[in-house]
Amino acid sequence: MLHDPNRVYVFDTTLRDGEQVPGCQLSTPEKIEIAKALELLGVDVIEAGFPISSPGDFQSVVELSKAVKNPIICALTRANRGDIDSAVAALQYAKRPRIHTGIGSSDMHIKYKFNSTREEILARAVDAVKYAKKSVEDIEFYAEDAGRADDMFLAQMVEAVIAAGATVVNIPDTNGYCLPEQYGAKILYLKENVKNIDQAIIAVHCHNDLGLATANTIAGIVNGARQIECTINGIGERAGNTALEEVAMILKTHHSLNLHTHINSKHFSEISSMVSRMMRMPVQANKAIIGKNAFAHSSGIHQDGFLKHRENYEIMNPEDVGLNQANIILTARSGRHALKHHLERLGYTIDKINLDDVYNRFLVLADDKKEITDDDLLFLMSDGEKDPYKNGYKLNLLQVVCGDPLSPTASIKLQHDGVEKEAMAMGNGPVNATIKAITSIIGKEIDLKEFTIQAMHGGSDDVSKVNMRVSYEGKSYMGYGFSTDIVKASANAYLDAINKFL
Repeated sequence: MLHDPNRVYVFDTTLRDGEQVPGCQLSTPEKIEIAKALELLGVDVIEAGFPISSPGDFQSVVELSKAVKNPIICALTRANRGDIDSAVAALQYAKRPRIHTGIGSSDMHIKYKFNSTREEILARAVDAVKYAKKSVEDIEFYAEDAGRADDMFLAQMVEAVIAAGATVVNIPDTNGYCLPEQYGAKILYLKENVKNIDQAIIAVHCHNDLGLATANTIAGIVNGARQIECTINGIGERAGNTALEEVAMILKTHHSLNLHTHINSKHFSEISSMVSRMMRMPVQANKAIIGKNAFAHSSGIHQDGFLKHRENYEIMNPEDVGLNQANIILTARSGRHALKHHLERLGYTIDKINLDDVYNRFLVLADDKKEITDDDLLFLMSDGEKDPYKNGYKLNLLQVVCGDPLSPTASIKLQHDGVEKEAMAMGNGPVNATIKAITSIIGKEIDLKEFTIQAMHGGSDDVSKVNMRVSYEGKSYMGYGFSTDIVKASANAYLDAINKFL
């Protein structure tokens, strides 16, 4: 039945099992948007809903069937004909429909949920598959609570539903109970003891109650399962489902498993954010693959090793999951190597900088703040009182006279290589006059291309951040300045850009 024995099919249930989380219900247009993103991601099957459960769920399956072209659209039912009739009607527009029907397989469910017997449950399972098969060719059967089911009875059930026409048999660890060794052994037992198992795909559907959903899923496919059932961000009832992104990246990273999916992992970051936003479910910072700290390094030792050779501390490329690059987070634990990395990223030439001085002032600031931002670094580098450049220009004096009807006039003193020079210039405003005075001392053709002023926090007494981009000999340089005085911030920004090329 499988053309490629090493192909693992991806069944996404974000829009069904994932939506069962309290407060995470989606409108039909939202479901369509996520479904299209799942199609772009490359999932093979989208479980669109449980049609009999509500008119809204029914309509969502109808509309998703119309909107999505490539993936199989799957509708969930219980093992009864009313549910199946509803699913058939909801799937009428699907290009590739699948009905997902099933019933409990553990003695716990058979006795306490259905008040029934193994024989009766087996008959209901077979009847449901045969009835669904009359209307839809692709039938998946779920043996609910298979994780706690007796293996011999489970094998009997699986063999019977495959004989009745099931194309996929789902072996769910419904309560997240199994250990990976137990779950893997259960899948292997079915592979070895179900006579017609080669006529169907074994699917694994694991929950995360003990934090083992991903581990159990991997154990299942290593032992012969070829469909994984999962959700984006691992959302789902209680502690959630297997996270799609985790299993996909495990298979992509561990080449020795010789298993693969058709998932385009570069879309993970985007679809993770989309699901988190629409379902109002924040992703924990340390979540594998897509948490904001998944590719962040804050320890000085780790940062140094990472910057020397990425694979010292990363087993995946952040670009592979849709991120631009890893984050080197600056904190009081960061070393000179990390500081140097960020300064170079911001355009500073390290051999022109007094790095020891900057690093010492960085540590003082880092002790006061949990995390150092780019603006904090720019402030350190643009502080006129602490010249970060070994041989750069330093502003010693700035006086500006302006106001109606006076012409704006700037007087400045700059220090360079131990020598102080002064100049005066007039302009059409105080900043223009200051820049003209600085340029007259520098004595070079410098073009100002961009000039922006931004309040850091708000309020008339706020610190202003000035960004300038200048052009010199055909190359662009960015400069930054900070001060409660806008003119002084502008002067520092202009000198910051100049010091980068002189």
